[in-house]
Amino acid sequence: MILADKIINLRKKNGWSQEELAHKLGVSRQSISKYEGAQAVPDLDKILKLSQIFGVTTDYLIKDEMEEEIYTGEDSYEEDKPQYKVTMEMASEFLQIIKEAAKRIAFATWLCVISPICLIVLGAASEVEVFGIGEDFAGGVGMCVMFILVGIAVAIFVCTDMKQKKFEFLETKCFETEYGVTGMVKERKEQFHERYVRYNVIGVTLCIFSVIPLFGGIAIFGDRDFPIVCMVGIMLFLISCGVYFFVLGGTQMAAMEKLLEEGDYTRAKKKISDKMGAFSLAYWLGSTAIFLGISFITNDWKDAGIVWPIVGVLYAAVRVIVEHVCSKEK
Repeated sequence: MILADKIINLRKKNGWSQEELAHKLGVSRQSISKYEGAQAVPDLDKILKLSQIFGVTTDYLIKDEMEEEIYTGEDSYEEDKPQYKVTMEMASEFLQIIKEAAKRIAFATWLCVISPICLIVLGAASEVEVFGIGEDFAGGVGMCVMFILVGIAVAIFVCTDMKQKKFEFLETKCFETEYGVTGMVKERKEQFHERYVRYNVIGVTLCIFSVIPLFGGIAIFGDRDFPIVCMVGIMLFLISCGVYFFVLGGTQMAAMEKLLEEGDYTRAKKKISDKMGAFSLAYWLGSTAIFLGISFITNDWKDAGIVWPIVGVLYAAVRVIVEHVCSKEK
């Protein structure tokens, strides 16, 4: 392994960006980029300082034939040192499991999003005399359907999670990879990138188009509640389809980022991952509760639908703020 690759691996294992390493080394970010791209070689003083920063021997840095890190014991980054080692067989097995699980996870998420549609539509139908549906019947059947769909989704989530249990450390723990693993994962990531972009484009398009039935229904049916509620059901269905593609692509991309310790899975972000997971869960459950609460209390489904575009736009901004606060605390 050449010096450039060693600098990349050691920097990522410590959860540092190129800017952070540049600051510690006293050089520009461009210099770090050139070192990692094998376009320039650090002088002896810089190699000595890199040895101190990473806590490894200079022999390890400058001798290409030395593949295993040799720590000097002088560094204080015990929290960031690898606790696990990922072999080529483990990485391949993990990616295969995720590839097979992605559709199941996406389907389970789709079930969760569509689960209240029956309850919403039957509740509106119970207020239309021509259907002859009582409120108790509508509420009972709607709740049964919702809980059945959510129950199926939870069962899928649990079964899928059990199969991934032995790779749980990839998301929260420090690890090192066997020689060749990083190259293999990067190659697969490049091959998947076009499909990942396509999934996201489809997901975004469906979410944007989801409001068209609602506003179209308002234009056509005016204040007639039942048709508008049906349009809300169609809106939720389109949103669920968009979410399906987000999860389908995101699950597979996240798996590769976990192995590369990139994106949301750098060592720095692993330290706050539990807080961010709890935040995301609370945010979307809270948003759903607000939507259903406003809709049932006011019985105004068409205006309550505006909640989704708002919470969707706000999510990214609020997440960045929460991540910043958590990082400061660390």
